[in-house]
Amino acid sequence: MKPEYKNWMPKGMVLGTAAAAAGCFGLAAVCGCTGLIKNETVKATSTGALLLTGTALGGTALWMELLYRAFSYDGKRQMSKQIIEGIAEYVKLPEGGVGLDVGCGSGALTIACAKRSPMARFIGIDRWGKEYASYNKPLCEANAKAEGVSNVEFRQGNALKLDYPDESFDAVVSNYVYHNILGRDRQEILLETLRVLKKGGTFALHDIFSKARYGDMQAFANKLRAMGYEKVELIDTTNGMFMSPWEAKWMALSGSALLVGKK
Repeated sequence: MKPEYKNWMPKGMVLGTAAAAAGCFGLAAVCGCTGLIKNETVKATSTGALLLTGTALGGTALWMELLYRAFSYDGKRQMSKQIIEGIAEYVKLPEGGVGLDVGCGSGALTIACAKRSPMARFIGIDRWGKEYASYNKPLCEANAKAEGVSNVEFRQGNALKLDYPDESFDAVVSNYVYHNILGRDRQEILLETLRVLKKGGTFALHDIFSKARYGDMQAFANKLRAMGYEKVELIDTTNGMFMSPWEAKWMALSGSALLVGKK
């Protein structure tokens, strides 16, 4: 039995966009090559608009397909796997400790961290919203079983208000979650995650920490240091660590970085 960690670019979205592009080209052919539209001006305008829309959708579908191949766990690039394993390397759990993965999705990071600390336990939480309908708790549990990992637990949860007291966990991790939360101060969301970290615990949070999304993250790192956090680093992961600068650019992942440290 193989785990199914899904793909960050759903295949259905790729195929749906490609089908929409094909539909636009088909309608353009009907409009331009038949007598369905009698007015020549209307015919030319409609055909041109459909061709432009089809071209835009076709380009988007191609971009999505390239992303799908890069992110696939079964493909050659396997960037998702590289990122997951790279984040897990920063996690340090004591024997009997407990870690938290915020926004666990299909359970990949939770399971990777649990593998590295077999004498500890890791909890993965997610809201598993409708926009990611293929991700759910049974999928996470099935993946853990497929990997032979039993020191994990998956629960429904909300990154905006974690249902745990202060200093509950020995480590907290997250991967490409917070940038998806719109209309919120993302630095405040980071502080909510760090709230549940025990004194002496470690954190490794990976996201697109661009200024447009997060504001000044170097200032935020300094704020954490002033609060007593140790070894706080903002590590660029687009310089070959997880991806090349070119990959980050065309994949729209520029600004990806790891915020790591110790409380």
